[in-house]
Amino acid sequence: MDTEPLKDWIGRSETVRDHLTGSLIDRYRATLDPYLWSDVPVPLGLHWCLGLAATPMGELSEDGHTKRGAFLPPVPLPSRMWAGGEVVHHHALALNAPVTRTSTISDITAKQGKSGDLVFVTVSSEFHSGDKLCISERQDIVFRELSTLGAASAKPAAQNAGTRHDTLVPDPVMLFRFSALTFNSHRIHYDQQYARDVEGYPDLVVHGPLQATVLLNLAAKIAGRSPHRFAFRGVAPVTLGAAIEIRHDQDSVWCQNADGIKSFVAHYSDE
Repeated sequence: MDTEPLKDWIGRSETVRDHLTGSLIDRYRATLDPYLWSDVPVPLGLHWCLGLAATPMGELSEDGHTKRGAFLPPVPLPSRMWAGGEVVHHHALALNAPVTRTSTISDITAKQGKSGDLVFVTVSSEFHSGDKLCISERQDIVFRELSTLGAASAKPAAQNAGTRHDTLVPDPVMLFRFSALTFNSHRIHYDQQYARDVEGYPDLVVHGPLQATVLLNLAAKIAGRSPHRFAFRGVAPVTLGAAIEIRHDQDSVWCQNADGIKSFVAHYSDE
């Protein structure tokens, strides 16, 4: 696919201001508390609930995402997914303080995958609290065709790989609450008919950021501190209907199903 017409979007940025309140933390903990590292006043992963774009209903696409061509480029492929990225912690976010997110399109790359054309859009973000840079993040967003999204193509992990730490059993209520926390209106997370009939999934899809949040907090529990660098990627979609095993091994954490098929993997370090 020719992405040259999309290159004009590289360098485009947006800034959103927010305020970190105790009520947001309360709602976050009420949804995810068993999986959160408790040794910090502001839970890890909360930045994915801050500085969210308040897109009006009339500016949403059929899939629930914001229409392309404003901040994100108008990639002519129907499906958008969170492919992975990296979070770097510099300072802790401050409670009851303003937070500013500034995001910039830093790269647009076309690739050819097994299912056809892929376009990766890289978004680089910084979260400031007061005059401090608290978090810098890279998000890799992939645009692709719909046809094989629901097909399981990942290979099982080695039997009994890693140490099993916990089990996540998401249900429609958890997915709804997480969508609300992150102001994510992508219909694959709450509209079962749409997820099945349009995007080809067998059931509602568990958010990538939800899995990343659980893994980020597990990494902190293992290390006894917030990891400075946390890199992650989606391996395969995971839908409702089965438990998700949360596993770790040395400096890696990941989600997998009972058959050993990984859905989300991450590596962390203090460097």
